[in-house]
Amino acid sequence: MTDRVPAVIEGRDCSQDGLLEQLPGTRAALQRAVPVPPAKRPFVKNVILARLSIQQLSAVGECLEPVVLKERMLLQEPKRPVEHVYFIERGLVSLRVVAAGSMLETAVIGYRGAVGTSFLWGGHLSTHQSVVVFPGSAHRIRVEDLRRVMKVHPEVRDHLFEYVQALTFQCVQTGLCGVRHHREQRLASWLCLASEAMDARVLPVTHDYLSSVLGLRRAGVTETLLRFEEQGLIRKMRGVLQIDDPKSLEDRACCCHKLVSGAYAMSLVRPLGEGPAS
Repeated sequence: MTDRVPAVIEGRDCSQDGLLEQLPGTRAALQRAVPVPPAKRPFVKNVILARLSIQQLSAVGECLEPVVLKERMLLQEPKRPVEHVYFIERGLVSLRVVAAGSMLETAVIGYRGAVGTSFLWGGHLSTHQSVVVFPGSAHRIRVEDLRRVMKVHPEVRDHLFEYVQALTFQCVQTGLCGVRHHREQRLASWLCLASEAMDARVLPVTHDYLSSVLGLRRAGVTETLLRFEEQGLIRKMRGVLQIDDPKSLEDRACCCHKLVSGAYAMSLVRPLGEGPAS
């Protein structure tokens, strides 16, 4: 069990003015957070790993194992022991709550994040199902090996905590979004967040999938996507969807997109090599 207690995470209602101010420091974080230049770390794309110092990355790297992520591959199942942490390099993983034959997606995880970080709060069993929805690759490490590395390099734990706080915020905000915002806003927000998580504008997504993860009628999803296409925001091709006008699509999204993006940006504020933020 860790001695670090997470701050209370709550969803943000964006019905008022100044939605970015609801998440303290978000505006500054969005301006200051700059991804690690690829030229400095050409061998790793995962943002959490890329922020580690050479010494920290070397310690973690000794225990990392490359993994090919195949579509529908299960990385975690509810009530099962958390054995590995997966640092995503490419592709997209859906984090879900599954109960009584139904499913609710609470977050999407791409190259900015990791799967299996619930062990940080002292839990030994997974509470979510983690499923690969868009194929790609990852590096995985056994939980016991990561614990050992974090004892020697506590900064690794700090980076993970910062990411997990952003992920937790996304999970909570998704729940609020599902009951407060209408279909067009939610679809636009999901597409923007998925695009950012993959660092790509072409998404191999179907109407059926969007309908299932967002809990919307398929006919409504089709109608909204047709409207987006007519407005020049997206282009639908066989089996894929291409975002042609990201800025205008963001304007159609609910505030949840900006709030979640801001939460991830805040997790990147602290420069490499510094101690924990006070």
